[in-house]
Amino acid sequence: MKIGISGASGKLGKAVLNELATRVPEHKVIAISRTPEAVEGASETRLGDYDRPGTLATAYAGLDRLLIIPTSDLRPGRRGEQNLAAIDAAVAAGVGHIVFMSMAGTREELEPAIGASYWAGEQRLIATAPRWTILRMNYYAESLVQEAQMSFGLGLLTGLAENRVAFVSRDDVAAAAAGILAGDDHAGAIYDATGPASISGAERAAMIAEASGKPMGFAVIADEQLRGGLAQAGLPIDVINAVSSIQAGFAAGGMNIVTGDVERLSGRAPRPLQEILAAAF
Repeated sequence: MKIGISGASGKLGKAVLNELATRVPEHKVIAISRTPEAVEGASETRLGDYDRPGTLATAYAGLDRLLIIPTSDLRPGRRGEQNLAAIDAAVAAGVGHIVFMSMAGTREELEPAIGASYWAGEQRLIATAPRWTILRMNYYAESLVQEAQMSFGLGLLTGLAENRVAFVSRDDVAAAAAGILAGDDHAGAIYDATGPASISGAERAAMIAEASGKPMGFAVIADEQLRGGLAQAGLPIDVINAVSSIQAGFAAGGMNIVTGDVERLSGRAPRPLQEILAAAF
């Protein structure tokens, strides 16, 4: 069996490759990337650039299963176009089973909402692929670590509400994705890769303080304050829109979901946030 990983040079893609090397060493795993020279550990590497759809026909040829990992491109509409191009190319190439990496809480939204590109991809996949699976991931625990590191100066995390998020490690998402690609009976399923508990703003601030030994609190602010602070820090508008959209998703409860899908798919329980924070600090 030939399994393709599209977006293999990113952190998640590399983690999935590592998982597959352990789980299905007998299968051929093809790493697909716009920078294939940056990928190691695959049976084969192929050039495949979402912004150059013509490269995808060759990249996806002969694959039995394919994981499509969206880019982190924040330009309004661009990631949605990339997702559609990848899915259309995979369907045209006759890929037997397409797995699409999406985001928890995905619903119909308009650009520049960050979920708009995932919704567009999910809908195209469901409508056109002969066999498909969607893996919606919760917010990375590693991204919370980065947020904490940037917030130590003020000793304060902020949010648009006292929200709850089931933070999940990137490695656990990768293990779940590998479980789908290596397993059977996942066609037509939508899974949510989450951590083992949904954590409030105050709770995660307290966990960070305990793990780091540095003071950390949590405050609810308005979207205007959030955007103003990010602009004052010199961040570009696309990043500001993305952060605002993510925080709005938190406030709406889109990431306040806990499932057993990581363990069901990977065979191991997801790491708790406390453990990830203790290792990071």
